[in-house]
Amino acid sequence: MTILIVDDDPVLCRLLEGMLHKFEYETITRDSGDGALSVLAGPDGAQIDCVILDLVMPNLDGLGVLAKMRQASINVPVIVQTAHGGIDNVVSAMRAGAVDFVVKPVGAERLHVSVRNALNASALEGELQRMKKSRSGTLGFKDIVTKSAAMHPVLRMAEKASASTIPVLVSGESGVGKELIARAIHGSGERRTKPFIAVNCGAMPENLVESILFGHERGSFTGATERHVGKFVEASGGTLFLDEVGELPAAAQVKLLRALQEGEVEPVGARKPIKVDVRLISATNRDLIADVKAGRFREDLFYRLHVFPITVPPLRARPADIPALARHFLARFSAEEGKRIRVLTPEALRVLTTFQWPGNIRQLENAVFRAVVLADSDTLGLEEFPQIAAQVGNQATVAGQAAAADSGVAQELTQEFEPALIALALDDEEPASPSFVPQLPAADSLLLLDADGEVRPLDEIESELIRYAIDHYRGQMSEVARRLRIGRSTLYRKLEALGLHSDRAETDGADQRESGADPVAVERQP
Repeated sequence: MTILIVDDDPVLCRLLEGMLHKFEYETITRDSGDGALSVLAGPDGAQIDCVILDLVMPNLDGLGVLAKMRQASINVPVIVQTAHGGIDNVVSAMRAGAVDFVVKPVGAERLHVSVRNALNASALEGELQRMKKSRSGTLGFKDIVTKSAAMHPVLRMAEKASASTIPVLVSGESGVGKELIARAIHGSGERRTKPFIAVNCGAMPENLVESILFGHERGSFTGATERHVGKFVEASGGTLFLDEVGELPAAAQVKLLRALQEGEVEPVGARKPIKVDVRLISATNRDLIADVKAGRFREDLFYRLHVFPITVPPLRARPADIPALARHFLARFSAEEGKRIRVLTPEALRVLTTFQWPGNIRQLENAVFRAVVLADSDTLGLEEFPQIAAQVGNQATVAGQAAAADSGVAQELTQEFEPALIALALDDEEPASPSFVPQLPAADSLLLLDADGEVRPLDEIESELIRYAIDHYRGQMSEVARRLRIGRSTLYRKLEALGLHSDRAETDGADQRESGADPVAVERQP
């Protein structure tokens, strides 16, 4: 979670940063109202979860920032802070949209409670809005809970598809949110006021597929006591979403192809076809190309559906989404179950982020639901995720045993071939001194002993690890910090403390170019 701190007093900014880092929040600081708005409205705005805003600042003050946020429809919870606690200013700020206020200098626990409550209230409000939009068919891309860079190209492609009626095929593993993408495409396009009809092709009895999709006339077969219009006619003017389209039987595939080609359907037992105007979005968790080669899926239908393909990555490929999704489900299920659960502990979040989630978002949703039901307090900890914690623990044990074995082998090889390792120093570094400290170690060759057989200092090993991570991830500092399990500002402080100033200067620019971030928005902590 990332908190934007806005205060023209650098000492108070540092104080707030230290408190928030203690509670494992990431921070971005700005010393003016204009600077805060540039972050919120810029490319980094999507990652801001809460704002701590000083009311009294030169030029654009706190109330002015709140007013401009409302005009720009920036719905980020804001906690205002004031030096005097003047009731008039606080009331004005709350009327302008702030969710809470604190008096300078605020204590760590008071700040933590305020931030936690603001995040929980924001998550609950966001969930209620999403439910309303989903029911009305106006769900948009801003309503999709994601903070992962892996989802950015997916959403960009989906936004382009929403501006057209082009057939879309959404592929991905079961539970990754393919229907949510389809609903956002519909809710962002010109047909958002028209019906959105979802059909699970894998759940329909094979002998009723044609009737369900294309309709039937009364008396057309045994049991057809009433006329049924079918899903195509129901969705006419709007969007038809065919989930698990790869499960359609061969006979239905033929009729579906004709419906797409001719823009008309022929109900079972009907004398003439019916014209339909349907925007088709289909989804599958199968490899349709392999099904086409195996003869299980018609090639001509495949090319009709595969006009605008979108692939949604699995949850394990976007771990940055796990904390946001977990809090999203926590807010929803707490409200549904009538409980006042406020927070997930850092230990629980760490376990959830480490787990691989073979069932993707659906499995995470069910795990949080179960945890909410099990919870006896206002906090979800490891005790409420026993199965997930056990599996992560088993994985860690296996990984630890493998790492220990590798370490033993590596140590033996190091003692035997140390002269060769010294001669193979990377990137034309200066010749190694007797107390060999490589600048960029090769993978799996981190040395624990120096040339005299003594354990090397911790700061040397840490320096090597950080430099190797920077080189391995090509200077993407956000990725380096995430993989090392430390905050970005903490990473910069370690670079300074270890004397790696040149590395920081070289990697900042590459990191900004890679992420597309505004250089002004990238924080550098001394």
